[in-house]
Amino acid sequence: MRHWSGVLALVGGLLAVGPGSVAAQQPAPAPAAPAPATSASARIAYIDVQRVLARSSAGVAAREQLEREKSVMQKEMDGKRVELEKLRDELEKKGPLMTPEARREKQETFERKRRDAARMMDDFQKELEKKEQLLLQRVLQELSGVIEKVGKDRGYYMIVEKRGASVLYASADADLTDDVIRAYDQQAPVKKTP
Repeated sequence: MRHWSGVLALVGGLLAVGPGSVAAQQPAPAPAAPAPATSASARIAYIDVQRVLARSSAGVAAREQLEREKSVMQKEMDGKRVELEKLRDELEKKGPLMTPEARREKQETFERKRRDAARMMDDFQKELEKKEQLLLQRVLQELSGVIEKVGKDRGYYMIVEKRGASVLYASADADLTDDVIRAYDQQAPVKKTP
């Protein structure tokens, strides 16, 4: 699936600052040397939202629903393509035998149907993109609460989205993606879509 542009906007609202923020407001004595951040003092983690969408049961269900709708649209487009091929073949084979007026009329019919098919294809593409955005938006909204809960339960001060936050290095220990997928899948069983 392609990268969804709304991911960053939704994930941006997920950043949670924990109880450590109060300590940050109080002046601290100046240390002789900078102390390295420990896992107890600075707990920051990341998730890969694309992986959650690809592997969570809700993400998989959304993708399957889109594929079913795409298949229905593809069958309709295939029917239009066959119709256009028949008209084109008829024009090529019988065109020289037709009167100029009949040939012109057949050519106009072919061009009109070709334009209609192109318009239909464009409409189908826009409809699929809109449905994809709606389905993924719903999954990401549900996911935001799960991310917040996992972050609080595990004691993280901040969770960032790996791809959108330009993470240049991240330890595998900080990857909460699989935890979020498990929590998300446990939270709500997949609804069967017709």
